[in-house]
Amino acid sequence: MGYLISADIMELASDVNTIWVLFGAALVFFMQAGFAMVESGFTRAKNAGNIIMKNMMDFCIGAPLYWVVGFGIMFGTCSIEALSGVFGHFDFFILNGDYSAILPDGVNLYAYIIFQTVFCATAATIVSGAMAERTKFSAYCVYSAIISLIIYPIAGHWVWGGGWLAQLGFHDFAGSAVVHMLGGVCALVGAIFLGPRIGKYTKDGKPKAIPGHSITLGALGVFILWFCWFGFNGASTVSMTDGAAVVASRVFVTTNLAAAVATVTTMIITWIRYKKPDVSMTLNGTLAGLVAITAGCDMVSPLGAAAIGIIAGFVVVFGIELLDKVLKIDDPVGAVGVHFANGLVGTLLTAVFATSESLQEAGISRGKFFGVQLLGVVALIVFAGGLISLTFFIIKKTMGLRVSPQEELSGLDLPEHGLASAYADFMPSPQVMGVGDFRMPKDYKKEEVVSKDDAIPVQVKTMDKSMVSDVKLTKIDILLKEERFEALKEALSEIGITGMTVTHVVGCGVQKGKPEYYRGVMREVQLLPRVQVEIVVAKVPVQQVIDVAKKVLYTGHIGDGKIFIYDVENVIKVRTGEEGFAALQDEE
Repeated sequence: MGYLISADIMELASDVNTIWVLFGAALVFFMQAGFAMVESGFTRAKNAGNIIMKNMMDFCIGAPLYWVVGFGIMFGTCSIEALSGVFGHFDFFILNGDYSAILPDGVNLYAYIIFQTVFCATAATIVSGAMAERTKFSAYCVYSAIISLIIYPIAGHWVWGGGWLAQLGFHDFAGSAVVHMLGGVCALVGAIFLGPRIGKYTKDGKPKAIPGHSITLGALGVFILWFCWFGFNGASTVSMTDGAAVVASRVFVTTNLAAAVATVTTMIITWIRYKKPDVSMTLNGTLAGLVAITAGCDMVSPLGAAAIGIIAGFVVVFGIELLDKVLKIDDPVGAVGVHFANGLVGTLLTAVFATSESLQEAGISRGKFFGVQLLGVVALIVFAGGLISLTFFIIKKTMGLRVSPQEELSGLDLPEHGLASAYADFMPSPQVMGVGDFRMPKDYKKEEVVSKDDAIPVQVKTMDKSMVSDVKLTKIDILLKEERFEALKEALSEIGITGMTVTHVVGCGVQKGKPEYYRGVMREVQLLPRVQVEIVVAKVPVQQVIDVAKKVLYTGHIGDGKIFIYDVENVIKVRTGEEGFAALQDEE
């Protein structure tokens, strides 16, 4: 009977561990949605469909490739002993390998396969953001396949498959280095190969801000990623028995603290540097904290996690600024600053902030541990950077890596996918650029220049008979700040104005806009949001309307608004046929 009870308990423990791993796999899979939201929100609307397609396909391409070849390379045992620390083996379709040595206690092979598959997909999807808005979709499919097929499995073998770094004592609990830094390296190399987007830098090399079209969408993605990160880090215990539940609980706490502290740190830094808290950079700060804590979330205390979060906040802000302003590397979503920089730093900080108890359990001194961590990140950077450079070079010389300038300016949704707009009935706002604000690639062929009259033909038609109203009609156009519209509407209603046309517009007056910051880059906002109110008056005196508008809108600052006065020949009410004064009156 005792034996039967013991067997039942063991079977129950096995089920608990398997459920925990499967639950974690589901959460990590859902991170694809988070990345899709972040990348599409931080880029322009004309590329949103392309971004979504890439995030879908990197998983759908990577999953079968990892099943066919990748898993065996990562967790298999090479028959040549000298190579076993570097490479697993080719076990096509995972049919013949013996993986008993690497399977966690109580976790079956199928559960472990899907758990590792979703991690592989995460590494591949990081690259998409840094290369957004100018990469050929076909090229993306190829290099995403290479990452899932070769780069990630070999790097994973070194660290998690019993390879040479694991033998040295390298520690990367859930993937700061193997997933995020590796994906960030590929993203960095890809951004360098592509070059900046058209309009990103002026002729003198000054960066120009190109804001994403939906901060709301980006923030939703960040919250999804934060939520799923509890599975990314927490489920990496691959167990909830024999004390693993305590470790998982500590991982939840350290993961959350690092993210929250990094977010606050980033907000404060941007508030000081840019005079206002930068929303998109602060959202990147959240991800930076999550990336940085991932390597050592099981070894550090809550205090150590908070310290890592503070450092991550500094790293992401100054890392993104370094790339953007100094190195002139265009990364639309900040993927390199988030994943590469903080994956590297977080892996090294694991040795700095690991608790004494964790070091004793690992049987390694802090100094030696730091040396192993440093060796590991350098080796992974050199390996991944070299192989992905070769991949991009071949793609660039064969099928091409970047779309044409015309396709880039129009947005990738239409030329790459035949999608007029990813937002159905909503018309995306155009990205307006001034003359001389951008440089075309050297191989760009200029089209024939035509005269303004030919490019924009104008036809002037005159009426045979002038229709002049019997009562003087006057049109008044008022341009004002959005926040003053309700007050103006009420004031005009009080003096008898019953009809108006209201339009949301953008424009500028003599002030030529004002400087703002986006992700640390100053941008001249030359076209500011305004409201245009159009009214036609006959009974109400024009001067009374002017006086009321000036009284309501005046603040004494440049940009209060403008009022334009026009003579109106006639007004016709379509339904009744009434004209002039009568057409403007309320019906009894």
